[in-house]
Amino acid sequence: MQVSESELKEFILDSGLVPRKDVEAADEEAKKRKQSLGDILIAQGALSTDSLRRIKAYVLGIPFVNLKDRKIPLEVLSLIPEPIARTHSIVAFRKGEGELEVAMLDTEDLPAIDSVRKTTGLKIQARLTDEDSLKNVLLQYQKSLKEEFGDLISTEAGRINLIKDTPEGEEASGEDLKKMAEDLPIVRIVDTLLRHAIIQKASDIHIEPMEQEVLVRYRIDGVLHDAMTLPRTAAAGITARIKVLANLKLDEKRLPQDGRFKMETETDKVSFRVSMLPTYFGEKIVMRLLRETGEGFTLDVLGFHGDSMERIHKATKQTTGLILISGPTGSGKTTTLYTILDILNTPDVNISTVEDPIEYQMKRVNQTQVNPGIGFTFANGLRSLVRQDPDIIMVGEIRDGETASLAINAALTGHLVLSTIHTNSAAGAIPRLMDMGVEPFLLVSTLRVIVGQRLVRRLCDGKEQYSLDAEERAKVAGQDKFDAVLKALTDEKLVKAGTKMDDVPFYKPVPSAQCEDGYSGRIGIHEVLSVSPAIRDLILHNGTTDAIEEQARKEDMLTMLEDGIYKATRGVTSIEEVLRAVTE
Repeated sequence: MQVSESELKEFILDSGLVPRKDVEAADEEAKKRKQSLGDILIAQGALSTDSLRRIKAYVLGIPFVNLKDRKIPLEVLSLIPEPIARTHSIVAFRKGEGELEVAMLDTEDLPAIDSVRKTTGLKIQARLTDEDSLKNVLLQYQKSLKEEFGDLISTEAGRINLIKDTPEGEEASGEDLKKMAEDLPIVRIVDTLLRHAIIQKASDIHIEPMEQEVLVRYRIDGVLHDAMTLPRTAAAGITARIKVLANLKLDEKRLPQDGRFKMETETDKVSFRVSMLPTYFGEKIVMRLLRETGEGFTLDVLGFHGDSMERIHKATKQTTGLILISGPTGSGKTTTLYTILDILNTPDVNISTVEDPIEYQMKRVNQTQVNPGIGFTFANGLRSLVRQDPDIIMVGEIRDGETASLAINAALTGHLVLSTIHTNSAAGAIPRLMDMGVEPFLLVSTLRVIVGQRLVRRLCDGKEQYSLDAEERAKVAGQDKFDAVLKALTDEKLVKAGTKMDDVPFYKPVPSAQCEDGYSGRIGIHEVLSVSPAIRDLILHNGTTDAIEEQARKEDMLTMLEDGIYKATRGVTSIEEVLRAVTE
């Protein structure tokens, strides 16, 4: 049943959600383009998709249900499998005598309704809902998966009949290990373990053999959490299964091994980077999850703002020079690098990269992976890249003097070069490059901008507001740091001129059913050091890291700590989380 355009227009006007003049103008536009009035209003931002759904439901007499804070019983929720629920945006929320009430974003999706009717054998009553309600219910599938995961492990672990693998036991042959890897309980355990990690949005999986058991841990939002303990007898089979997936040597247990494999779920395509390391009780496995179908990022989504974002945009407009991203392992350097690369990725430039490994595939970018085993290093790759007529070169990491020298030379000879470097701060990258043998006069000619960064966890919506007095602020950082934050807030017009730091709010995490510890997801805190004439002068005279950073602060650079405090005042994260990530 469709809603006519005249009925839709009448009810939008009656709702008062959009001014009459805007509705009339959109109606004229819709007739010209031969599109729906609702679609035009959504495109113009005058009406939300959920509001349009409610209006249509009201016209058609379809009940609307709000499930934002509703807990659905597991036996009702599981009547519709999660893949179908996600694909068709349909969830079960109430079961009656011979009928099932379902909430949908599109109640005219008859194939989805018919599929659920055939699967359950119940009469289906369709109700309309909004996206926030749907997200809340889909999140509940994750909670039920934890229970399912535990049940599967306890059930399947009892069926495992494997060769005992202890330091004193006999070594299993390659054929035995292959049989273990194909054992059905082991296949189910590994598959469920991987899928669970994907749904939990884990960045790493740790499988650690111990004397009596195997510990499985997930790194979620930068923090390791115990996920499961498995029986010791399952260790050899799980290791063998992952080796088969990653195409590693089954009978090699004394040397570290690295591999890679891919896995597709209904919503994600994930690449697993596998690292095997021999330990006393067996091989420890760490798998890094790299989502290939993740949404594209922008600088503001990553946490850049104000002058910091302007400095990066200014550097990307240059046709030559060096842009560096610095920070420790796991600080999001690669994501920032790819985001800047995405900004630069236009049809009129040739972009080439040399990486270890290639973490994301990018369209129109020529990506090469190093292979030290055959002598193909960053330095060799970079040497070859400059003969490929590139405009922009991305080097995964500057690790040694040879790579640094080649990157600097490439930047001097008409290329824009992007790379990462392991240092604790943006200013610290300059002495690090000098330690690698790069001459100061070459640095001042090529360096455009250096970004230092860390990742902090985001606060969930149910956060608690509070105030910090001067005494409490002194325990966090010096007054000069808070003055810099207040200046940034004022410059960006987020607080009124004349506001005092005492009047600026901060926020605490509040645990809830949806956010177990009050946090969900991560965002970057950054310092963006633009190489100004004054900083070039310091570099030429071998200025210290502190001197370079002090000059950058005089030029309005926010340090990582200051940017963290800035984000804490915006309710993005908490002061405690900032201090956990960075201290000065």
